[in-house]
Amino acid sequence: MHPELFHIGNFTIYTYAFCIVIGTLVASVYTKWSAKKELGIVNLSNNFFYLIFIAGFVGGKLFFYLERPIYFFNNPKLMLDNFSGGFVFYGSFITIVPIVIWYLKKSKFPVLQMLDILAITVTIAHTIGRIGCFFGGCCYGKPTDSFIGMSFPKTNHITVHPSQLYEITGILSIMIVLFIIKKKKQFHGQLFLTYIILYAITRAFLELFRGDKRGFIIDGIISHSQFIGIILILSTLIFYKKLKINKTLKSKTNEKTIF
Repeated sequence: MHPELFHIGNFTIYTYAFCIVIGTLVASVYTKWSAKKELGIVNLSNNFFYLIFIAGFVGGKLFFYLERPIYFFNNPKLMLDNFSGGFVFYGSFITIVPIVIWYLKKSKFPVLQMLDILAITVTIAHTIGRIGCFFGGCCYGKPTDSFIGMSFPKTNHITVHPSQLYEITGILSIMIVLFIIKKKKQFHGQLFLTYIILYAITRAFLELFRGDKRGFIIDGIISHSQFIGIILILSTLIFYKKLKINKTLKSKTNEKTIF
């Protein structure tokens, strides 16, 4: 693995942080291109992406600390190690969503349409970010004797499931599904809500292979990520049904108006 990409004097560029930055840049380019092509939005400010990056950083770190609050409370110096790893994706996601919605409403951009674009944006950034996890040696899996097993610096030469690669495969699969649904989208917001459900299911399954230390709601049974995923699936299904019903009602109203 290559957790450290290169050094500039005493300053270290970590592979994980580098991938996060690259993922953010690529995702930003896609978002601007799609917003212009699909919605005619040409004035999507860079401040929008700065807000997302900051919110994601703060939320991801905060949830990481909350996984083991007592440990970090007793070792506060470790909280200053902000660039070598240690982020929780759901923490970033949950922090980013309300800020994005606020910004879009403030800027008078179509919220649901933009969220559909951002659903694919997230898969781009997340995939590249997980590549950083792989090279950084974090988010590894449980021990395995399988031929696909790999060892990472923190696994002490024990071969484990490369769960980072599993997740990358899962996220790319979700991306493909979103592009397929996009061609026959039934209502605005469908891609975004579909993404949340598919990722929650994927992540809940992947948690069965994770072997790194992280928090559990029920020790050894339901992890923090699985618990958050369950809540997101249930709440998302409610919104999905509501938006679909609203779209159906609007279509019927338009038909009556025409005839």
